[in-house]
Amino acid sequence: MPYLPNEREYRSVALMNALSGSQDRHYNSDFYVEGYATTYNQPYELGEFDGIAYREQIDRHALDGADLSDVIMQLNHAGRVMARISNDTLFLNPDDQHGLFFAGDLSRSDLGHQIYSDIAAGLLTGCSWCFTVAEDEYDVATHTRTIKKIRKVYDVSVVSIPANPATDVSARSFCERMAAEARQREAAELARRERLQVECLALLRI
Repeated sequence: MPYLPNEREYRSVALMNALSGSQDRHYNSDFYVEGYATTYNQPYELGEFDGIAYREQIDRHALDGADLSDVIMQLNHAGRVMARISNDTLFLNPDDQHGLFFAGDLSRSDLGHQIYSDIAAGLLTGCSWCFTVAEDEYDVATHTRTIKKIRKVYDVSVVSIPANPATDVSARSFCERMAAEARQREAAELARRERLQVECLALLRI
């Protein structure tokens, strides 16, 4: 399988909003934020190896049955927790069409107040999520990985600089494995052609 079991993976998007004036909110809070941690069926580039661009997408049903039991919200995947599922300050919904929606109430801590102010001011606009993969598939022709099933989501983080997926260790290791497999396939094909050539020459000598 292309994925490594239980390996945590991180992906970033720039879809964070502070919506204190919104009429359709999940929390009655002056420190309300929402956004999408990921979107479905929208390929993004993971990185380039051996001159090949590798891409990835999240299947529409990848989050069906995923463990969302106690996801937390942090800053840059580290430090203090600003919101979490278990105390009803973080809401997650893998919606039917778009992706993994989240809403947070950042009113419970001074850090949450500060982060809310930075989001409202447009200083923080990115978010990232951490997850493990249970099932994926790889299209050799298009060099695209499709994540079919997420095992567990660990956190949804506000990030100061959304990471380039190509710089993420898990994304890079996936691309490197796929590039290594491509080289092995090319070597096997070359060996097959050379073997056929030898066999043809042998037949011609008969």
